[in-house]
Amino acid sequence: MDADVFGVVRSALPRLSAAEARVAERVLADPTLVVDLAITDLARLCHTSLSTVARFAQTLGFSGYRELRVAFAGAVARAQAEQERFGFDDATIDPGDPVETVAAKLAASEIGAIEHTVAGLDFAALDRVAVAIAGARQVHLFGQGASSLTAQDMQLKLARIGCVAVHSPDPHVAITGASLLGPADVVLAVSHEGATAETIRAAEVARTAGAFTVALTNAPGSPLTAVADLVLGTRAKESPLRMAAMSSRIAQLAVLDLLFVRVVQHRGETVTEPLRTTRRAVRGA
Repeated sequence: MDADVFGVVRSALPRLSAAEARVAERVLADPTLVVDLAITDLARLCHTSLSTVARFAQTLGFSGYRELRVAFAGAVARAQAEQERFGFDDATIDPGDPVETVAAKLAASEIGAIEHTVAGLDFAALDRVAVAIAGARQVHLFGQGASSLTAQDMQLKLARIGCVAVHSPDPHVAITGASLLGPADVVLAVSHEGATAETIRAAEVARTAGAFTVALTNAPGSPLTAVADLVLGTRAKESPLRMAAMSSRIAQLAVLDLLFVRVVQHRGETVTEPLRTTRRAVRGA
C-alpha cells in the first residue's frame, strides 16, 4: 500500500466525502503534514473532526492514522531521494522549461511510474492472468485513445507466440466480439482513469458472456474495476501540463511486458515454433 500512497489518495478523491476530500487535498499539497502532525493537529488544520481524519485513513485501506503516517513517511523519504537523484524539486513540466529540463523531468516521471507500478503490483493476481491467457481460446483486448495503442502492443506480442488475440479500436466491433465470448476466453480492458465508457461497456458485455475479465487501470474503485473479475493496477502520475498520455502509457506497457513474459514462461516450448515462423514471415525468408 505504501509503494505510492500519494497515488492511492489521488485515486480515492472521487469517492471521499467532502470533509475527507479536504483532508486529502491538504495532505497532497503538503505530505509532510501527515508525518509531522498528530491526528488532532491535522484535524484542526483541516477544519474537521478527529473521526473524519481516522475515517479518511480507513477509506484508503489503512487500519488507522498511525499506519497512514508510516506510509506517508516512507513516501516522503522516497520523494526526497528522487529529488536528489534527478536534481530538481518538482517533476511537473512548466511551459517555460528548456529542453534539457523537460528531458530530465520526463525521465524522472517515466522512471518513477515504472518503479512505483512494479512496487505496487499484485504479483499473484498478475500470474493468475498469465495462466488464464496461456490457456485461453481467445484473448480480447479493449482500449480507446492512448490505451488502444497499449492494447494493440499486447495483441501483437500475443499473436507472435500463437495466441488468438483480438483488438479493435472501433467500439462497436469490440462490443460485438465481446458478446460472443465465453468461459474459455480472457478479456483485458485498459483504461488509465477507468472511466472510458466504451471500454467499460465492452468489458461488461464480455463478463456477462462468461469471459474472465481483467482491468488494467490507475484508478482503483473506478467504474471499470466494477465490471472486472480481477484488477491489475498502475501507479502513474501525469503532469498537469498533459499534452498526451506519457507516464500512464509507460506504466501500462511495463505491466503488460511483465504479463507477456509470464505468459511465455507458462506456455513453455510451445512458443518456440510460432516465434520462429513469425520471425521468418516478417523477414520474408
